[in-house]
Amino acid sequence: MKNTNLIKDNIDNLTSFWKTVGNPFLAYHQNNSFEYCKIENSGWPNKLWFKEDITPDALPKIIETVESNSGLVIPYWDIFESNSNTLLKENGFQIKTEQVGMFLKLNQKFELQKELRFKKVSTEEDAKIWSAIYPDAFGYVISKEILIQDYQNTHFYLVSLDKKPIGTFMLYQTNKNMGIHGVGVIPEMRRKGFAEEIMKYALNLSIDLNTETAHLQASAMGKDIYTRLGFEDLYLIKNYFLNV
Repeated sequence: MKNTNLIKDNIDNLTSFWKTVGNPFLAYHQNNSFEYCKIENSGWPNKLWFKEDITPDALPKIIETVESNSGLVIPYWDIFESNSNTLLKENGFQIKTEQVGMFLKLNQKFELQKELRFKKVSTEEDAKIWSAIYPDAFGYVISKEILIQDYQNTHFYLVSLDKKPIGTFMLYQTNKNMGIHGVGVIPEMRRKGFAEEIMKYALNLSIDLNTETAHLQASAMGKDIYTRLGFEDLYLIKNYFLNV
């Protein structure tokens, strides 16, 4: 398998992030074959993920858990070369979205245009503003309570243009790896190069925080930007949901 260590770093950063934000709400749970995090009144993270490849024996408990926790999404890592995601499809799960796990070795900073302003969320008022604009960019809610609980463990940033909030991003560090998450711009400010500028700032900040590799999970909308900045593909993620 290609880039096994990098794939592991990418997945570990992502799942550790979900655990970290879930723990203050007692929303993170695990058993022998899978883990999940469901935070009430928030559209994120609300994921169920596997410690190992899916097996038929695990399916009844998976289905029971999803049916008992509406909104849970199952990210299937395309890394086992076993096609075990067919077990999900055979049991009524459908693909919601697809993403690509990507990485970039951090070795030089990017030049910024300095048009945007970046503010780390550190107060309840910051969290309220951040949480209010995030759904405009992504279509789902991250509650301000998550930001308030996790100021110390996660870097939440609010991005503004001419004092108007237009975008967001999050940084979450594991060892020498920086996960870049939630990079978004409100619809009326898209196609102006702002998302790429936000990414450059996030990458520069990652270098300042003494990390060596940046990791993310790209949607189709953002992938071209990340590729242009030098990110390389690692693996495919298929996100499944169950109508209950």
